[in-house]
Amino acid sequence: MAQRDTKQLWVDVIERIKPTIQKAHILTWFAGSAILEKKEDGTVIVGLATTFAETWIAGKYTVKILQALQEMDDSVISVQYQVCPRLAEKNNIEGVDVKSLFANEEKKVKKVRNLNEVNVSRGGEKISSKILNERYTLFNFISGRANLLPHAACTAVSSAPGGVYNPLYIYGSVGLGKTHLLQAVGNEVLKNFPDMVVKYITAERFVTEVVAAIGNRYMSSFKDQYRNVDVFLLDDVQFFARKDSSQQEFFHTFNELYDRNKQIILTSDRPPKEIDDLDERLKSRFGMGMVVELIPPDFETRVAILNQKCKEFQLILDPEVLQFIATNLTSNVRELEGVLRQAVAESELSNKVTTIRSVAEIIRKLNKAQEIIGYDIDARKNQAMVKTSCDVMNIVSDYYRLTMDDLIGQNRHKEFMIPRQVCMYIIKHELGESYERIGAEFGGRNHTTVMHACRQTEKILKKNVKIVRDINTIKKEMGL
Repeated sequence: MAQRDTKQLWVDVIERIKPTIQKAHILTWFAGSAILEKKEDGTVIVGLATTFAETWIAGKYTVKILQALQEMDDSVISVQYQVCPRLAEKNNIEGVDVKSLFANEEKKVKKVRNLNEVNVSRGGEKISSKILNERYTLFNFISGRANLLPHAACTAVSSAPGGVYNPLYIYGSVGLGKTHLLQAVGNEVLKNFPDMVVKYITAERFVTEVVAAIGNRYMSSFKDQYRNVDVFLLDDVQFFARKDSSQQEFFHTFNELYDRNKQIILTSDRPPKEIDDLDERLKSRFGMGMVVELIPPDFETRVAILNQKCKEFQLILDPEVLQFIATNLTSNVRELEGVLRQAVAESELSNKVTTIRSVAEIIRKLNKAQEIIGYDIDARKNQAMVKTSCDVMNIVSDYYRLTMDDLIGQNRHKEFMIPRQVCMYIIKHELGESYERIGAEFGGRNHTTVMHACRQTEKILKKNVKIVRDINTIKKEMGL
C-alpha cells in the first residue's frame, strides 16, 4: 500500500468505529495514530504516539479495529501495535489529525445537542421532536426475571450504539414499559456519548411530519433531520399500518441509517410479522436485528416496581398495601403506578392513611367488573358499621397491629399508650360512651384516666399530623 492509501484506510477505520467510542477517548488515544505497514501475511501494524495509547487501545478497541479493517480489506488477518514517538511531533504528517474528523459535526452539536432534539425549519417555523424524559433510566427500570433479556439488550446497545443488536425491536402489550426502555437508552447514550445526536419520536408524529413536509414542499429538510442522527428511537411503529407514504419514507430513512452503522430502536405492541398492512420490506428489516418481547411482570417484580415508585414519590406505605395492589393488578405496570398515585392523592387530600380498604375501592372504581382478591369491600362495609366499644377496639388494635391484651393492658410504652388513648378518644367522641363505661372496658381504669387520655389526644391532634391521619383512617374503617 502507498502511504496515502494506508492513511485513508486508517481514517476510514476511525470513522467506522467512531460512533461506538466516546469523542474524548478518540481525541486522546488515537491522536497522531497511523497505519505503519501492512505485511504480506495480513498483519496490519498500527503506530501510536505513546505507550499509554498502545496499552489503552490494545486492551479496549482491538476487536473493533480488526472488524473495521476486515470490512474494508478482507485480506487483513490481524492487527498489532507499535509505539512510534515521531507521531507525537507537531509537524508530523504521517499520523491522522483526529480533531478534523469531528469538524463537520461542530455546527450540528451546537444546534442540536443542548436541546437533545433535532429541528428542521420551514420558513421561520421550527419543528421539534419530543425531548427525552430524564425520569426514564435503565437503572430505575425494574426488569425482574421475565424481562432480563430486553433490559440487557438495551444496556448493550447504550454502551455501543450501532455495534450490536441493530436494529433492536421491542414489543409488548400496553403499559409494560416500552417507552421507558426506549427513552432510557436515549438518555444512557447521551450520558455515555455526549456528542451523539439522539432522535426520539412516535410513529404517529413521524406520519404527521411526513404529511406536512409533502404538503409544504420541504421534504429535503425533513429527510436531513432524520438521516443525520446517531441513534434513532421510534415508538409505536404499528401506527405505520396503512400509511403508505410514511412507510416508504421510513424505509429509505432506515436503510440510510443502517448502512451508516447508526443505531435504530423500535417499539410496537406486536411482533413485526403480526403488523397488518405493513410493507413486507419493513417487516423484514425490523426482524433482521434483535427482536425481544416485554412480558407482564410476576408478583415479586410488581412489588419491586411499587417499592421503586414509592422511593421516587418519597412515600412510605404499608408493605401489605403494596402487596395487595400487586396481587390485584397483574398485567399492566402503568395501572400499578396509576392506582398508587390515586391512593396517595386521596390520602393527602382527605388526610387519611392509605389502607387496603381505600386501595380496594380505587381498584373497583377503575374497573367495576374486576374481582378484588383478598378483600370483600361490601362485607367489610357491613362489618364496619360499629355499634359498641368492642367494635372500635377491634378496629384500632387491627390498625396498629396490637393484640387486645396490648391495647387494654398496663404497658405504658409509647407504641401501646398512643393507640390506647386514641381508642378511648374515638369511643368517647363517636359513640358518646361515658368516661366510667370506657374505663371499665379498658380493664377497670378510673374515669379520670380516660378523661386524661381524651384531653391528651386532643392536644396531640393540634400538632401531630400522623395521629390526625390515623384517626381519620380508623373512622373510615368504622364506616363514618
